[in-house]
Amino acid sequence: MRTEVVTTLKRRATDLISEISSAREPIMITQHGLPAAYLVDVESYQKMEARVDLLEGVAKGEKAIQEGRVLKNSEAKQSMGRWLD
Repeated sequence: MRTEVVTTLKRRATDLISEISSAREPIMITQHGLPAAYLVDVESYQKMEARVDLLEGVAKGEKAIQEGRVLKNSEAKQSMGRWLD
């Protein structure tokens, strides 16, 4: 992953955005030598958001199982009947 200082972002924002749009590789922006932000293209960001949403759903499901909040298949079908018809 490429790293740029915040000053470069200020001076060359348009160029950097064009580069990440074509290369699809994020750029880490540093400020005072420390990571401050990541610059990523829209498509990659949206895919990342979708993956996070999926993983959060899996984690919620696993927690529900651990807490015993489960339904039998017939109960789930009945509960979700309005969406399955």
